[in-house]
Amino acid sequence: MELEEQVMGIIINAGESRSLCYEALRQAKQGQFEEAESLIKEAQEAANRAHLVQTQLIEADEGTGKTKMTLIMVHAQDHLMTSMLAKELVVEMIELHKRVAA
Repeated sequence: MELEEQVMGIIINAGESRSLCYEALRQAKQGQFEEAESLIKEAQEAANRAHLVQTQLIEADEGTGKTKMTLIMVHAQDHLMTSMLAKELVVEMIELHKRVAA
């Protein structure tokens, strides 16, 4: 796979993960907790796909700096990290919505 395709794979999957997290939060706000949990699982699967590509890039670099660092790679890393943070926060917020509903 070309480097650009790999980097775009991180961006696309991380973006999908983040979007699914926020949809899960919307469902939780409406009391649809089963749907919210299902969406969080889908978000985790998308995050796993993004993380797999990131891991492959790290392994290919072998810590030697042979993979050229580009702005788009930094952008992809930003997407992945913000989607991971969003998921962590959304999971906590869903738990809070469950407590309020109970």
